[in-house]
Amino acid sequence: MTSSIPRPRVLAAALGLALGACASAPTARTASASMAVSAAGECDLAPGTLVNVRSIDRTIRTDIRYATANNFTGAVLPGYERPVAMLRPEAARALARVHQSLRPRGLGLKVFDGYRPVRATLGMVEWAERTGNQWVLEQGYVARQSGHNVGRTVDLTLVNLRTGRELEMGTAYDTFSREAHTANATGQVAANRRILVEAMAAEGFQNYDQEWWHFSIPGPRDALDVPLRCFR
Repeated sequence: MTSSIPRPRVLAAALGLALGACASAPTARTASASMAVSAAGECDLAPGTLVNVRSIDRTIRTDIRYATANNFTGAVLPGYERPVAMLRPEAARALARVHQSLRPRGLGLKVFDGYRPVRATLGMVEWAERTGNQWVLEQGYVARQSGHNVGRTVDLTLVNLRTGRELEMGTAYDTFSREAHTANATGQVAANRRILVEAMAAEGFQNYDQEWWHFSIPGPRDALDVPLRCFR
C-alpha cells in the first residue's frame, strides 16, 4: 500500500491536532538545530559508525520505502540508491533484541526506514515546496532536519513470522492523519500498536505518539549525509 497524504481541505478540518509538537518532541521528525552535518567525502565515514540492521539479525525484514517510488513523494529519494536499513551499532543491537523478544509470540519486525541521509530529508522538503504541499512542513509532518539523519530513529511495523504478513495497524506507513496517532485506535489495532510500543520500550526506544511506526533511542545527535550506496 502506498503512503497516504490527506488533502489540505481534509487537514483543515482537523486543525485541532497538535501536530506542531513534532518540532519539539524528542522522538519527532525534527532534530536539534545544532546537529552537525558531516562535511567529509561522500563515503568517508569511520568504520562501524553505522551498521546494517540485517548484519546483526538477518531475520529482520526490511521494506525500505524511500529507495522505491512507494512513498509519499512518489519517487526514490536522494541518497537512497541502495535499500538498506542502517543504524548506529547500539541502536541496531537493541532493535535485534526487540525482534528476538517477539519471536515467542510468533511475531517479528519489518523496517521501513532507519538512517536517512540529510540530502534525503532536504529532498522531502524540496518535494513539498515544488508540489505546493508546504502544509506538510507547516503542520510538522515533514521537517527540515530529522532524527533519522542521526541513525538512532527507525520506522517499522510488526509481521507474522509464519506468513510474513504485516499486522493490522490501522493506517499505512506515512499516513499523515490523526488516525496514525499511536493512541487513536481501538480493538485489535490498539492491541497491535501496544505490543509494538511495549516491545520497543523494553529496549530503550521511545515512540513518537503521532506516528505509531516511529521510534528513537537516546544518544549523540550528530547528523550524517553519507548516501546509502556507500553501505551493504
